[in-house]
Amino acid sequence: MSASQTRTLADLKELAATTPELAETPKHEPKRDSQGRSYATGRRKNAVARVWIKPGKGEIAINGRKAAQYFARPVLRMLITQPFLVADRYNQFDVTCTVTGGGLSGQAGAVRHGISRALTHYEPDLRIILKAAGFLTRDPRVVERKKYGRAKARRSFQFSKR
Repeated sequence: MSASQTRTLADLKELAATTPELAETPKHEPKRDSQGRSYATGRRKNAVARVWIKPGKGEIAINGRKAAQYFARPVLRMLITQPFLVADRYNQFDVTCTVTGGGLSGQAGAVRHGISRALTHYEPDLRIILKAAGFLTRDPRVVERKKYGRAKARRSFQFSKR
């Protein structure tokens, strides 16, 4: 090593010795109510899901019905269980959920978003895993409104020469 590199290393060591210890990043506390549940709101398109999770056997109730009954398509059921599979918490939490607005696909996305957020409230350490999987990001895409003088949002009426 040259003299300038040695001097730089010595300077860095001196700098490390003089700087005060930085406080560690604050640990997030779990947010649970008196019954041991965590609450979160999930949204996708025009659907809004209010989700409560608590430790249990893995039962999922949506608007008072079982998930298999409410979401008949297997793809939608798979969608709402993804956060548990990624976090390695499958069949460890009971989910109670009310969902309004939108269609079934949007509602399933809203429930998944709500479950992910509720899991981070229950166990803050899971945030890193769920964030990396993209489950904490709210999908902001919504249907564009219809404009006057148009058939739909952008489509024109059919042109006729006569």
